[in-house]
Amino acid sequence: MNKKKHWYDYLWIWSIVYFSLGFFNILFAWLGMIDFMVPLLFAVIGGNKGFCNRYCGRGQLFAVIGGSAKCSRGKAAPRWLSSKWFRYAFLVFFLCMFGNIIFQTWLVASGANTLREAIKLFWTIRIPWGWTYTAGMVPDWIAQFSFGFYSLMLTSTLIGLIVMIFYKPRTWCSFCPMGTMTQGICKIRNNLSRGRS
Repeated sequence: MNKKKHWYDYLWIWSIVYFSLGFFNILFAWLGMIDFMVPLLFAVIGGNKGFCNRYCGRGQLFAVIGGSAKCSRGKAAPRWLSSKWFRYAFLVFFLCMFGNIIFQTWLVASGANTLREAIKLFWTIRIPWGWTYTAGMVPDWIAQFSFGFYSLMLTSTLIGLIVMIFYKPRTWCSFCPMGTMTQGICKIRNNLSRGRS
């Protein structure tokens, strides 16, 4: 018996739309902030990981490609991938990379650097991406953030796809930085609630 589908079961399409839009116009990269802010709001307001469990388009995308399309070996991932030390180390690294995007954006805004119309895959491989932006459309710092943020989103998705192929489809979810952050927020919020009662 097939499980009844809900509208949120199709949010994996959002991930494809997001990367497609960014391929043609880098300014659409700002839409990715939805994927940053909404999970945090779920954790802060609801005190749960409802976003990760039900509404995460990226996790759904891995499930569709790895599970439904059978592009995953379906093997259990090594324990260290979901260990606390690795999850928190990856979160710190991820936040450092996000901090670097903010810093580079600030340098362009202050005039210390010029706009770099490229994305960086895996934080090291620089790929020209200039066709996605026409100079002067917006202030350069807005475009700079777009290039940096799209790089971060694309890199993390590629990492998710790689671990999906070798292990279970949603292996990425076991060490996703947003999942780690929301889990931490939920713990803090729930501990504070217990302290008040």
